[in-house]
Amino acid sequence: MEQKIEALKKEISRLLEEKEEREKALPAHSVRPHQLQVIEALEEEIQRKQKELQSLEKSGVEPSR
Repeated sequence: MEQKIEALKKEISRLLEEKEEREKALPAHSVRPHQLQVIEALEEEIQRKQKELQSLEKSGVEPSR
Protein backbone atom coordinates (compact mmCIF):
# COMPACT_ATOMS: atom_id res chain seq x y z
CA MET A 1 0.00 0.00 0.00
CA GLU A 2 2.96 2.32 0.61
CA GLN A 3 3.84 1.99 -3.06
CA LYS A 4 0.33 3.11 -3.97
CA ILE A 5 0.67 6.15 -1.70
CA GLU A 6 4.02 7.10 -3.19
CA ALA A 7 2.69 6.61 -6.72
CA LEU A 8 -0.28 8.88 -5.94
CA LYS A 9 2.01 11.57 -4.53
CA LYS A 10 4.16 11.48 -7.67
CA GLU A 11 1.10 11.59 -9.92
CA ILE A 12 -0.38 14.54 -7.99
CA SER A 13 2.93 16.37 -8.29
CA ARG A 14 3.07 15.69 -12.03
CA LEU A 15 -0.51 16.89 -12.50
CA LEU A 16 0.16 20.07 -10.51
CA GLU A 17 3.19 20.81 -12.68
CA GLU A 18 1.19 20.22 -15.84
CA LYS A 19 -1.60 22.49 -14.58
CA GLU A 20 0.91 25.22 -13.77
CA GLU A 21 2.46 24.95 -17.24
CA ARG A 22 -0.98 25.14 -18.88
CA GLU A 23 -1.89 28.21 -16.83
CA LYS A 24 1.37 29.94 -17.78
CA ALA A 25 0.65 29.21 -21.44
CA LEU A 26 -2.72 30.96 -21.37
CA PRO A 27 -2.75 34.10 -23.48
CA ALA A 28 -3.56 37.39 -21.80
CA HIS A 29 -6.50 37.84 -24.16
CA SER A 30 -8.75 35.56 -26.18
CA VAL A 31 -8.50 32.45 -24.06
CA ARG A 32 -10.09 29.56 -25.89
CA PRO A 33 -12.67 27.43 -24.09
CA HIS A 34 -10.75 24.21 -24.64
CA GLN A 35 -7.73 25.69 -22.85
CA LEU A 36 -9.82 26.29 -19.74
CA GLN A 37 -11.47 22.88 -20.04
CA VAL A 38 -8.10 21.15 -19.96
CA ILE A 39 -7.12 23.07 -16.82
CA GLU A 40 -10.46 22.27 -15.18
CA ALA A 41 -10.04 18.59 -16.02
CA LEU A 42 -6.57 18.63 -14.44
CA GLU A 43 -7.98 20.30 -11.32
CA GLU A 44 -10.67 17.63 -11.03
CA GLU A 45 -8.13 14.83 -11.46
CA ILE A 46 -5.87 16.40 -8.83
CA GLN A 47 -8.76 16.62 -6.37
CA ARG A 48 -9.79 13.02 -7.04
CA LYS A 49 -6.26 11.75 -6.46
CA GLN A 50 -5.84 13.88 -3.33
CA LYS A 51 -9.02 12.38 -1.87
CA GLU A 52 -7.80 8.89 -2.72
CA LEU A 53 -4.45 9.67 -1.07
CA GLN A 54 -6.14 10.99 2.06
CA SER A 55 -8.29 7.89 2.23
CA LEU A 56 -5.26 5.63 2.00
CA GLU A 57 -3.35 7.62 4.60
CA LYS A 58 -6.33 7.56 6.98
CA SER A 59 -6.54 3.80 6.66
CA GLY A 60 -3.62 3.64 9.08
CA VAL A 61 -0.81 3.07 6.67
CA GLU A 62 1.93 5.64 7.01
CA PRO A 63 4.38 6.07 4.15
CA SER A 64 7.95 5.01 4.90
CA ARG A 65 10.30 7.82 5.80
